[in-house]
Amino acid sequence: MASALSDRLSRLVKTMRGQARITEANVQDMLREVRMALLEADVALPVVRDFIARVKDKALGQEVANSLNPGQALVGIVHKELSSTMGEGISDINLAAQPPAVILMAGLQGAGKTTTTAKLAKHLIERRKKKVLTVSADVYRPAAIEQLKTVTRQAGAEWFPSTGEQKPRDIALAALDYAKRHYFDVLLVDTAGRLGIDEALMAEIRELHAALNPVETLFVVDAMQGQDAVNTAKAFKDALPLTGVILTKLDGDSRGGAALSVRAITGAPIKFAGVSEKIDGLEVFDAERHAGRVLGMGDIVALVEEVQKGVDLGAAKQLADKVKSGGGFDLNDFLMQISQMKKMGGLSGLMDKLPSQLAGKAAGADMDRAERDVKRMEGIICAMTPLERRKPELIKASRKRRIAAGAGVHVQEVNRMLNQFEQMQGMMKKMKGGGLMKMMKRMGGMGGMGGGGFPGMPR
Repeated sequence: MASALSDRLSRLVKTMRGQARITEANVQDMLREVRMALLEADVALPVVRDFIARVKDKALGQEVANSLNPGQALVGIVHKELSSTMGEGISDINLAAQPPAVILMAGLQGAGKTTTTAKLAKHLIERRKKKVLTVSADVYRPAAIEQLKTVTRQAGAEWFPSTGEQKPRDIALAALDYAKRHYFDVLLVDTAGRLGIDEALMAEIRELHAALNPVETLFVVDAMQGQDAVNTAKAFKDALPLTGVILTKLDGDSRGGAALSVRAITGAPIKFAGVSEKIDGLEVFDAERHAGRVLGMGDIVALVEEVQKGVDLGAAKQLADKVKSGGGFDLNDFLMQISQMKKMGGLSGLMDKLPSQLAGKAAGADMDRAERDVKRMEGIICAMTPLERRKPELIKASRKRRIAAGAGVHVQEVNRMLNQFEQMQGMMKKMKGGGLMKMMKRMGGMGGMGGGGFPGMPR
């Protein structure tokens, strides 16, 4: 949805350039483009109609500021209404209850409930400093119980054992009793899913809800479901008092209709979004920021958060002090820079959060190839001895052949990596002379490996 809607609106802004004001004619042009993009994104038809009506009502008679053209003003209205459709701002998770606060996870099989349960556990541990217990009430799939055990361990939470012979209600009550006796802050209950909605599932989850009286009942839905998500959402809304929605697989979604449809159908705010398969790949959902992403404005805030989360500030300061004091930038430092970038989701992860205009400059880059090249560089450095990493000038022909054999690459690849390192080393020397700002400006204009960036990027 993001690329389709931003492309259509970008074309519209260009065609409206030079027009002095918003008229009924250019509003109709915009609404046609928006309607087509939303329908292509598989947004539910009632939601599309309501959205278009609101945008039309806001747009007609809108005064255009001197600094904007009508196209830009209309995009601003669309952005505001997109944000409103998905829920204003951020809706935080509610833990205001006598511990343990019980959170019930509901949804269809295949929506990613089990993995999301562990991701939420990690979020609560790291961001809210809570002691978390998880339990699976999915007695129909023994593999789901084992899966929860595995991902809970990865999240750093504690897992309560259950078996397929037990009743879901008995499992949940036993876990609740254990959580109370061992002073847990939060109990996450993973429930059974089905391949389709059936009354037996709904009766079972209603019984669980009545027994546990959870503070949060979260509906986990696959963002790629589109229209199917609407039918599922209606059924769960009728069965349970949903307090929030978690969208999974938002990173792999080419249409994105669920993000707009589910909020409108359930009336429950979207609280989290699954943005990667990693255990920490769960983001607090911010409607305004997501609307910006959909319109190709990027998500600079998320990019900054990713940098803050992935960058080791202590190591960065140590490197800066080392360079400033005259210490050379060696291959260990270069390897650390590669590692920091990988922690931030790699090149493709960073590109996804850039505004479309900036990302478009790198549209000619083969991101898969760039990621492979970065991994190859890492492998080459790891095939070196500690002495060679500290003193790259020692690496002559015979050493290059040994390193290439150890990394499984050609000698030319080793030479290329060393050239890239030397370019980075040259820039670091400029930092010593106080030329940091000049270096940053130069890097901003380089656009690729040919000027000392990362491989595979456009030159």
